[in-house]
Amino acid sequence: MRVGLDVTAAVRQGGGIGRYVRELLRALAELDQTNDYQLLITSRARPHPLPPLPANFRLRAIPIEDVWFARLWHRAQVPLPVNWLTGQIDLFHSPDFTLPPVSVGTRTVLTVHDLTFRRDPESATPELRQYLERVVPRSVAHADHILADSVSTHDDLIELYHAPSEKISVLYSGVNDTFRPITDETALRQVRVKYRLGSEPFILAVGTLQPRKNFARLIQALAQLPDREVKLVLAGGRGWLYESIFAEVERLQLQTRVVFPGFVEDADLPALYSAARVLAYPSLYEGFGLPILEAMACGTPVVTSNVSCLPEVAGDAALSVAPTDVTALAEALHRALSDEALRATLTARGAERARQFSWATSAQQLLRTYQRLS
Repeated sequence: MRVGLDVTAAVRQGGGIGRYVRELLRALAELDQTNDYQLLITSRARPHPLPPLPANFRLRAIPIEDVWFARLWHRAQVPLPVNWLTGQIDLFHSPDFTLPPVSVGTRTVLTVHDLTFRRDPESATPELRQYLERVVPRSVAHADHILADSVSTHDDLIELYHAPSEKISVLYSGVNDTFRPITDETALRQVRVKYRLGSEPFILAVGTLQPRKNFARLIQALAQLPDREVKLVLAGGRGWLYESIFAEVERLQLQTRVVFPGFVEDADLPALYSAARVLAYPSLYEGFGLPILEAMACGTPVVTSNVSCLPEVAGDAALSVAPTDVTALAEALHRALSDEALRATLTARGAERARQFSWATSAQQLLRTYQRLS
């Protein structure tokens, strides 16, 4: 079987889809040394390295930015097949929402992580929303098979795009084995120093700075906490429409209590989770919510939202609140920070919950999907 796989997101994006593709690629490479994989990269810049790969995984790096192919394929709708870039393949997998044209006889797999631009349209810029509204439904209709990150996204695809349920399967993300409780004081101190976190206890939030992450309300919840020494660390790069987040810090005069370390390297995340007192993940909408499981694997209690896929991911191992209820969010954070019995319960449940999600299992399911379609 010859599989074309677009891994541009893996080398271009640090978090989110980039991490998803890197982890799935790593697990797939460990699982399958038999089939032939043509890994497509449409980018000159590669700030994030791919994992080590065996000889049957071959790079097809095209030094042209992916935006030009998006204009060619999705705006102008030029029917130039992706096979022209990958070489001869039996199947092509796009793990980032959109499918390019393929040659006759080439089967296709499309990953749709979420439908935020439909469920929460204010979380995307008008330009991005218009592009996705045009391209994603067309890709969903043309795909031979669709992988959804969660049952929530699976159901959204059926409701919003009338996608046949038989051509959708749920492929959960996993937790890398590197995510475990870090107790070494030197490692914990080093991550605090590297990201200028200080010595105070802190609530951690991980995600790109954008409206969907609900960070403005999280900052409001911080202001309601009785413990004025607790900090909030918003770990993520600047995405889009993030100005209101910084404005809220200024409005509430929390400049000394809210830290913006920027994008955190993958290797530093286990220590950062372990150093945190609580992970806050109050998103308005998510396709999966991997930081929830990673924090749980590191022994950190979690407070999250009760919407979209987040109850599906967290199970009974987190405190869940309505994401628009700032008072409820503040109360849940206070409990998770101060109630030691509750913390112990959440830690134990979280460790068990995280063990249920494995990238090896995800890769096995992905390979079975490829084999069934080829």
